Amino acid sequence: MTILLIIATATLILTVIAVLDLMIGNRKVMALREMSPVSVPDHQRVSIIVAARNEERNIREALTSLLELSYPDYELIVVDDRSEDHTGQILDQMAARHNRLKVIHIDALPAGWLGKNHALWVGSKRATGEMLLFTDADIVMEPTVVARAVAFMGQNRLDHLAATPSVRMPTVFLGMFGAAFIIFFSLFSRPWKARDPNSRCHIGIGAFNMVRASAYRQVGGHETIRLRPDDDIKLGKIIKKGGLRQDAAYAPEFLAVEWYASLGEVIRGLEKNAFAGADYNIPLVLSGILVHLLCSIWPFLAILVTHGMVQGIYLAIVLLILLVVADSARFHRAPFWYAAGYPLTSALFVYILFRTMLLNLMQGGIYWRGTFYPLKELKSNRV
Repeated sequence: MTILLIIATATLILTVIAVLDLMIGNRKVMALREMSPVSVPDHQRVSIIVAARNEERNIREALTSLLELSYPDYELIVVDDRSEDHTGQILDQMAARHNRLKVIHIDALPAGWLGKNHALWVGSKRATGEMLLFTDADIVMEPTVVARAVAFMGQNRLDHLAATPSVRMPTVFLGMFGAAFIIFFSLFSRPWKARDPNSRCHIGIGAFNMVRASAYRQVGGHETIRLRPDDDIKLGKIIKKGGLRQDAAYAPEFLAVEWYASLGEVIRGLEKNAFAGADYNIPLVLSGILVHLLCSIWPFLAILVTHGMVQGIYLAIVLLILLVVADSARFHRAPFWYAAGYPLTSALFVYILFRTMLLNLMQGGIYWRGTFYPLKELKSNRV
């Protein structure tokens, strides 16, 4: 066998393994639509906690949806984290009209904290619910989602539930990137294994992390992950490490978010957690880049420049990739034909991974929401 044939065969084997893992795994994740939005006992009070910084563009729509939830007993706590736009004024105006909404203004960030993590921690200290729902300031919710989530947690005896939103993007290419990113995230985190107590896999989603208050306090809450830019999934990790029960559920019909408004926002937005997600491990990032190049980008080029059996193998790989991306899209309410953009979106993801790692190393940390956090300090918060 020639070296090209060996590489092609190895890539095919890796692709088949990944495709089977993803397609089988996706079908193991349950959906919130399977739960009836029946009333739950009034004593299961839910505290919805939102951290907001410079969110004037989306926060009114998001909070309006939260204030119209059909759940019988909940409070809404929004923490204004040093906003420099009109977020604070919008919150105060809405609080004056809605007694359910409680607003906390933070003027200074204590040392040793990321802004969002601190804001969520402050909000949790004011919460009175037995269930805590951490969500972002740009998430629009369907009225029955909290009732369905509480019922899901009760039926499955969970301490933590992460639910997936649908992603609204202003352009087709950004929509394609969102669909591809779900593939990358799923293969990395394997959310279908989160419920398995014998697996190290864990899950957390910033759009919807619902946690029993007792479990949250048992693991130390956001204070334990105070310097983690990837706070959503690390919240899931400390819950899993604490021996508590968690799971993921599809909820694209009930949660929606405009993830990023432009390509520049995508690149800048992932600067904060692309390197952190790999625990600042340079070999791990470089290995991930190499795998993406060989398995997600090169096959599409190879079918144009190779011949014979090698070309046939790469054609099979490309068809498998397109199949699994189209299949995954349907679980998240994305068009199946978004799969056509996979090689370009994979190239963008590789660029983001490499750029983020270099940028974090060169500047010695990350800039996030107007604050600089030294890399040495961030690395000290390992979980």
